[in-house]
Amino acid sequence: MTRREVVAVIPARGGSRGVPRKNLRRVGGVPLIVRAIETAQATRGIDRVVVSTDDPEISGLARAHGAEVVTRPAGISGDTASSESAIDHTLDVLSAQGVDFSVIVFIQATSPFIDPADIDDAISRVEQGTADVVFSAVPSWGFLWRPDGDDGRVAGINHDPQHRPRRQDREPEYLETGAFYVLDADGYARARHRFFGRIAAGIVAESSAIEIDTEEQLLTASTLAAVIDPATPAIDVDAVVTDFDGVHTDDRVLLSEDGTEHVVVSRSDGMGVAQLVRAGIPVLILSTERNRVVAARARKLGVEVLHGLDDKESALVQWAADAGIPLERIAYVGNDVNDLGCLERVGWPVATPAAHPLVHAAARVVLTRPGGDGAVRELAERVLAARTTTAEHDPTREDTRA
Repeated sequence: MTRREVVAVIPARGGSRGVPRKNLRRVGGVPLIVRAIETAQATRGIDRVVVSTDDPEISGLARAHGAEVVTRPAGISGDTASSESAIDHTLDVLSAQGVDFSVIVFIQATSPFIDPADIDDAISRVEQGTADVVFSAVPSWGFLWRPDGDDGRVAGINHDPQHRPRRQDREPEYLETGAFYVLDADGYARARHRFFGRIAAGIVAESSAIEIDTEEQLLTASTLAAVIDPATPAIDVDAVVTDFDGVHTDDRVLLSEDGTEHVVVSRSDGMGVAQLVRAGIPVLILSTERNRVVAARARKLGVEVLHGLDDKESALVQWAADAGIPLERIAYVGNDVNDLGCLERVGWPVATPAAHPLVHAAARVVLTRPGGDGAVRELAERVLAARTTTAEHDPTREDTRA
């Protein structure tokens, strides 16, 4: 008999009212849809990850990160469409393909900090039969109020305002976070709703409970990412693109009386670039600076350079297309606001420690070594570390550009 699968379904419409293109917006340098996919892939109990979307960009990104895609019809892609309608359609498509599933894991991309271990625990509870539905929740001891009349008065909902016991004397209530729902597939087929049968709360850390529906919540999540996300020692990419000033240099310039400019660079960075080149990893210096020192440094390093640019983002996109390298497989290192377009385009946006705050907010990784003093060497070592790790786990892996 074929084993019934645990299927993760991630609904991700292209449109959104509160936050435009919400599922593609980045938290900690990573698009929300990619964070959801990577969470599902890191959950040991999930066999198949499927994204339901009406959007070609989301579809392409999902496939690039190893998820299956089910194209959602326009009739269930609008603002009024329920999540259940997307799940139903996805399951119907999978069933027609001969996929048999025992558990459905409904994951919302708008929750960026889901712990895979929490989903695994919920799957175990459903598979063992102790619950039909497990949803993510945090304990709450909050006192709730509701409007009571037209004059601004309010009334207590979950408490008597005349008798307010201490927190330690009260039983908690549970606030649904909306991050994930784990459902028994047979029960869901009968109910066609995410709540049925024996319903249990899967308690998650309060730090993982944020759900993004507004620009303010997106900003909060981006700030929290630097604290919540695990450290990333390795950077798995096929190419490295860097800004020049503030990356290869300390962003200062020595100016002689005749107007000649001089910069200071690091021999350590030069060695890092040489190691990348020897490993067959393309390196490009991309700069708006028109000074000839940029081209001179590129020649010394033996790498490509495009400088004196007005539009770095378009140049990056064209270079990647000509080289046959997906933008998702590129690391871009920047330090100032004119790098933001490029950082938004690549799979691995990287910032130097002294970069502009907006660059830090857009970055997936913030280096520890300063620009002009080991930043490029640190990046090179992280990229090469990823190559070594991948080779150890999959010695047959071929270059993705072959």
